[in-house]
Amino acid sequence: MPSRLEALEMMVSREPNDPFPYYGLALEYRSAGRLQDCVEGFRRLQAKFPDYVPMYLMAAQVSQELGATGDARRWCEDGIEAAGRKRDGHARGELESFLGGLPE
Repeated sequence: MPSRLEALEMMVSREPNDPFPYYGLALEYRSAGRLQDCVEGFRRLQAKFPDYVPMYLMAAQVSQELGATGDARRWCEDGIEAAGRKRDGHARGELESFLGGLPE
């Protein structure tokens, strides 16, 4: 029986037009402590589904954990734009709040 990580990797390869498996895979990398793989997973998701709003805050948080404040800031800014396009005021507010709390 495949691990959760393996199952998500298979789902991504089988369902390339569904953003959720990409998101789940990135989160699974985070849970496994594979933060660089997590960020890379979010980058792949963003390249394919730039309007998948939930990824932006998570990617910003992981980037901050890695000490990549500039990347965290860019994730927030891109997410604020995506949330605006999707008219998702809640996500936009969360991203703006997180962005406001990042060190300069």
